This record gives sequence, C-alpha cells and structure tokens, in this order.
Amino acid sequence: MTSHLLYLVLFAFFVGLVFATIAHDEPRQQAQLGLRIFGGFVGAGLVLGWLMYPLPL
Repeated sequence: MTSHLLYLVLFAFFVGLVFATIAHDEPRQQAQLGLRIFGGFVGAGLVLGWLMYPLPL
C-alpha cells in the first residue's frame, strides 16, 4: 500500500515542474518558482491534513 504523502509529493513535484516551465523562460526563475509551488503544495497539504485529523469519518 502506498502512502498518501508519497502521492502528495509526486503531485506537487510534477505540478511545480509544469507550471514553472510554462510560466518562465530562464532556468533560474523556473527553479525558484518550481520550488515555491512544490513547497506550497506540500506545506498546504500537511497543514490541512493536520487540521482535518480530529474530524470524524
């Protein structure tokens, strides 16, 4: 069974990669934007998961 965290990290990586490639032409700007998007997705996913943890199923 694969962890949801792995799926979150893979999704964030590929979304950051595609959006950074589309948004900027210079590799330095692409890397900076890609890392910001990746960090934002992973951080938001962890915070939201932590906040929803006590909710009943």
